[in-house]
Amino acid sequence: MMILKRILIILITFLAIIFLAFKLSPYPSIWIIRYAFNKEAVRINKELEKFVPANIESISNLHYDENDNDAFLDVYFHQDSVKKGRKLPIIVWTHGGGLISGDRSQVGNYCKILASKGYVVVAIDYTIAPEAKYPTPIQQLNKALEFITLNAAQFHADSSFFILAGDSAGSMISAATANIISSPEYAQITQVQPSISPDQLKGLLLYCGIYEIDNLKTEGVFGSFLQSATWAYFGKKDISNDPYAKSASVTNFLTDSFPPTFISAGNNDPLLPQSRLLAEKLSVLNVAIDTLFFPENHEPPLGHEYQFTLNEEGKLGLERSTRFLESIAK
Repeated sequence: MMILKRILIILITFLAIIFLAFKLSPYPSIWIIRYAFNKEAVRINKELEKFVPANIESISNLHYDENDNDAFLDVYFHQDSVKKGRKLPIIVWTHGGGLISGDRSQVGNYCKILASKGYVVVAIDYTIAPEAKYPTPIQQLNKALEFITLNAAQFHADSSFFILAGDSAGSMISAATANIISSPEYAQITQVQPSISPDQLKGLLLYCGIYEIDNLKTEGVFGSFLQSATWAYFGKKDISNDPYAKSASVTNFLTDSFPPTFISAGNNDPLLPQSRLLAEKLSVLNVAIDTLFFPENHEPPLGHEYQFTLNEEGKLGLERSTRFLESIAK
């Protein structure tokens, strides 16, 4: 009987420690989420291999900030595009992963597919949370833009034509960076100074992002994930009274100087309202936008990051993205 009591006490103590760990730190839940997210992202990237055209060249593992151990990027371009002898427009893709997972390799094949359309596509890494807090990824993207500008000739790139692109958290980072570049007031609020001029930034491709953190729905499983991610990213479990953290809600600081933007999300994406909100606010400001949204009853339901599955809808997203890029290049 005494042995059973001791086992019970040990078990209760162990469970209490686990409970407290989840209550006192974002790390336990982040480790679990990160494992699942990375596994799925690797699978999806692998699935895209069959769509990658031949003759895509890569320049890998470039250190865009020698003082930052996470600051690496990969560059992709098509041999045929380079042979034409002209400088190519630049797409800088910032990967998703809920701010807490992922790396540039997980979007590598999608970036190669984009590069085949006649672009230099750069996939960047940034420091994920909780290892780094807001606004570190924005600062890192800014540093990457500076590096690309200084080394544009090496990449056959036209540094006067940047497109910022991203998925999920990468869209959030890209949109904030675009607003910093286009709005001196927002740069001052966020305390992040742009590394390129507004004239260099021609547009954005934004898929499935978060653009307002003030009113995130925290119910259910997805809501619990959002709570963990924001806790990790801002270093506070409750940011409701933190004005600086709230500056991450780019929708509250938009101006009519924001660049032309393509916005899309699936009809079954929990973050769809975020994309619709951004589109609505930019439209009110008369910013040039193009959107790809689907009917509420669209079948099959299109979830978060639908664009990376190159079925009929994913191919449509790619086609509409490239058509948008062509329209702003004219």
